[in-house]
Amino acid sequence: MPHPLIRPAALFLSLLVAAPLAEAAATEFQVTFTPEVRREGVAARVYVMLGPTRGGEGSRDPRFGPNWFRPQPFFAVEAKGWEPGKPLNVGANAERYPGPLAGLEPGEYLAQAVVRLNPDTHKLGDGEGNAYGPMVKLSVGKATPRAPVMLTVDAIVPPRKFPETDRIKLVVLDSPLLSAFHKRPIKHRAAVILPEGDRSSKRGTVYIIPGFGGDHFMAPMMVSDRRLDFGRDLIRVVLDPDCGAGHHVFADSAFNGPRGKALVEELIPHIEQTFPALPEARARLVNGHSSGGWSSLWLQATYPDTFGGVWSTSPDPVDFRDFHKIDLYSTDVNIFRDASGNRRPIARKGTRAILFYDNFSRMEDVIGDGGQLHSFEAVFSPLGSDARPRPLWDRSSGAVDPETAKSWEAYDIRLLLERHWDRLGPKLKGKLHVITGELDSFYLEGAVRLLKDSLRKLGSDADVEIVPGRDHSTVLDPKLAARIDQEMNKAVGVKQP
Repeated sequence: MPHPLIRPAALFLSLLVAAPLAEAAATEFQVTFTPEVRREGVAARVYVMLGPTRGGEGSRDPRFGPNWFRPQPFFAVEAKGWEPGKPLNVGANAERYPGPLAGLEPGEYLAQAVVRLNPDTHKLGDGEGNAYGPMVKLSVGKATPRAPVMLTVDAIVPPRKFPETDRIKLVVLDSPLLSAFHKRPIKHRAAVILPEGDRSSKRGTVYIIPGFGGDHFMAPMMVSDRRLDFGRDLIRVVLDPDCGAGHHVFADSAFNGPRGKALVEELIPHIEQTFPALPEARARLVNGHSSGGWSSLWLQATYPDTFGGVWSTSPDPVDFRDFHKIDLYSTDVNIFRDASGNRRPIARKGTRAILFYDNFSRMEDVIGDGGQLHSFEAVFSPLGSDARPRPLWDRSSGAVDPETAKSWEAYDIRLLLERHWDRLGPKLKGKLHVITGELDSFYLEGAVRLLKDSLRKLGSDADVEIVPGRDHSTVLDPKLAARIDQEMNKAVGVKQP
């Protein structure tokens, strides 16, 4: 799930091209791309994304959607052998959310086309290497039918410039393990935040994993925001968990490849050779929030001899008996409806449900790879006969496939600890810290509560805390950050200057 501090920036609206449309039933788009984007044909997922015409502060190009909680209409088709200048129809047969083109509400829209060319980021219209075009203003009403809306794709999203400073350094490293798996060049990316003061002495290191949508570009925020002001006397390494399937959570998987192994065997040795980091397990800590919280706990549990302690906040489901309130192991479980036939929520504000599984699943199916739910399948599911992750649930009915759910046991952190506690228990003594809010925005506290009960029965000294009144975004505050900072320094046991 997303990091609580990720916020969209206000963006300036591009030049609009007028293109009046006919009645909604006749709506379709014709998309072309220019040779400046690609001179050869492409096979890619192509999107037409709509947005409101209102301007002002906070306005965003449609290509930056969809917003999870306020998604504008968007449409997608798979293009194969698509040549420069050749029109691609996005019409009645397009995948769509929330409904078909013919069902668009009358009104004014901005339309923008996006082509997904980069297989190694979940981002769409702002994903480095993906292509997009200018916005077109269109009207949907009850006039006489007219020609399709013509959209051009003529620009490539450039690489982001990393803001290096005296203290914040960019690390980019080739990954032989991941490159061999994916059969294309894959790189590790991270930001190293050096402590203030004397940097000549060796320091402990904390590896920080952002939540869904976050990456190493969050490093400046880690320095400036008091809610993230922990580990400041250590070397902080902000990792990049982004991949084409979403958030790879640094877990080895059949679809994403050896992500954990590559981190431990390739990136961490490079960090310790390049920066004054103590190359000792007791001095390597790991931390993360949300999807990063799950990642950090997974790394500590699967590499107990590599890391000296984990501080996991608001982790994604750590016990699949409560997967956002769903027991995936129960009989005849449905991800869309509970046993009483009520829609299952996946997000709330306070105690009020504001997002539901069925709509969220439909939206992600139009996105394709890279959504949060698809991201879970890309990590936890075995591959099907099509070499794709096996779906956990039927996309039409919501019925959970029990065979796939059974295979997810391999990534159930509670089960991992229970089944291997004889070996893991002694190695994890004093190392486990898990904190979540009682009113987590994505219903994640239930799984943490089950994990806490399990660890208590195992005789673990794990510190598992459910904070009353706090949600996904508010559980991290300056007071908690100060406490985590003290605990990290104590765990490392190194005298700081």
